[in-house]
Amino acid sequence: MTTVIMAVGGLAAAIVALLVLRAAPRLAVALWLLVLFFVPVWVGVSVGPFWSAITAVTVLMIMTCSRSIELSPADGIMAAFGLLIVAQYALGLVSLSGAVIALTEWLLPYVWGRLVLTRVSLDFLVRAVALVAGVAAALALLEATTSVNPFVLISWGAADIYEIWSPLQPRGGLTRVEGAFGHSIALGATLSMCAAFVLAAKWRLQVRLLLLVTIAAAILLTLSRIGLVTFVITVALSIIVLPGLTRLARLLIAAAGLATALFIVPIVNDVFLEAGQEAGGSAGYRLDLLSLGPVLRPFGAAPDIAGLTVGGDYLGTFSRSIDNALLVVAMRVGWVAALLLVAVLIAATVQMLRRRGANAANIAIAGQIPGLFAVAFITQYSAFFWFAAGLAVAIGVADRRRVPGRLPRLGSARSPQTPAQPAAILNRISPERPEAAGGGST
Repeated sequence: MTTVIMAVGGLAAAIVALLVLRAAPRLAVALWLLVLFFVPVWVGVSVGPFWSAITAVTVLMIMTCSRSIELSPADGIMAAFGLLIVAQYALGLVSLSGAVIALTEWLLPYVWGRLVLTRVSLDFLVRAVALVAGVAAALALLEATTSVNPFVLISWGAADIYEIWSPLQPRGGLTRVEGAFGHSIALGATLSMCAAFVLAAKWRLQVRLLLLVTIAAAILLTLSRIGLVTFVITVALSIIVLPGLTRLARLLIAAAGLATALFIVPIVNDVFLEAGQEAGGSAGYRLDLLSLGPVLRPFGAAPDIAGLTVGGDYLGTFSRSIDNALLVVAMRVGWVAALLLVAVLIAATVQMLRRRGANAANIAIAGQIPGLFAVAFITQYSAFFWFAAGLAVAIGVADRRRVPGRLPRLGSARSPQTPAQPAAILNRISPERPEAAGGGST
């Protein structure tokens, strides 16, 4: 009886939350970001499979969306990926856990990223991501100063997941900061993605530089080479291609980056020299992952590699973890599914090649490409990465709708059958309003 009452109460609470979040879209986005950055991945509920807090809230966010969107080829590829996962599970080619991870940690965040701009403006979303990331970075600095991570004190949820992700990691005699992300690499990679959102936010340059330096310091304290490398790439791409930055802003950001690098490089060198064999072994391990290639299958999960030897290479050492996102995908659901995800990422980032086609989301994804070969899709990093991929596609679709001279699609806000408003016609043909013919001021 108690279980039934709790179930009914939980359902009622979920319905109330759904109604409130539908009526308050900015609150909904803020809630999702707060859960992403400040609720550990082991916190959640078991309803059938275990649902982490970020997965449950992502489902709730998707349910708040009711407006239709214009689909893109990337959406078709992602839909094919989802159908392939379901079919492979039905045929017994992938495990339940592999299918659940693919659908809840990769597909669902992408869908939420595609839909989020039907709820809030891009300007608000960029500022919200930048602000919450800045707070997370500041807490990481506090964690390093006090040597206390309050998030690992939260043990409620899945005990087995807690045992995997809660232990703190040492390197070179220091404890690596990881915030609520369960791993220093996940925190560093996520914060490096957020650097693009900080630079794209419509704030005073001094505020953006302050947040950027705070994020850089937090990434440094993760002692993660991947986090530092992807941060540098993200900032460099932003300086080069991000629209809206003045020449002075680009110069000041580059100067601040150079000054920060001059400060960071000696510290990083000292730490990794002291770490010595551990850091070198970590790099060598990632190169050794290439020996897993022969066991990959086009469809379905790879065989259990514990105790397996292929071509004289013992693969059992990789049975615990594989620090390569694309390789993990191929190991779990087959390399055909992995290629579909690669195609989605190409579609999400190719917009950068167009004039003024770069944005915070596709820059963030492009900056992570080298990191995908050195870190798996783990904890909240996975959710934010695929959310950003969906957002990049959404922005690209919106930008194509605004291209001057492009005919709107049937069923769009103004289809060919719908007469344009007289004022809009005058705006397009009036020589006194040239900005209207160009699609508006930039």
